[in-house]
Amino acid sequence: MNWEKLESLAQLEEIKKESHDKSVLIFKHSTTCSISSMAWDRLNRNWKEEDTINIKPYYLDLHSYREVSNKVAEEFDVVHQSPQVLLVQKGEVKYANSHMGINYKEILSKV
Repeated sequence: MNWEKLESLAQLEEIKKESHDKSVLIFKHSTTCSISSMAWDRLNRNWKEEDTINIKPYYLDLHSYREVSNKVAEEFDVVHQSPQVLLVQKGEVKYANSHMGINYKEILSKV
């Protein structure tokens, strides 16, 4: 799976704009957390390339880009968690889940 890396604050405005044409998925990943690694692996194993027709996926390494992670929580009015997925549509988070609640089929059902 080819995830776009979320590494800058400017990308958040791009994501909001993109989400008016196509759903955007943000995966917030803690590289030091085994639960995060398990959720990341599970999502990647299930992800199909054709899913990118309806969803643009972004990956955020929250340790390397803490400022971006904090801004995601603020901009989209969500409580910070990790791992965490946010599905953005029309500039707003329409679905969020974290930890073992991250489920590929459930994400797709919200698009």
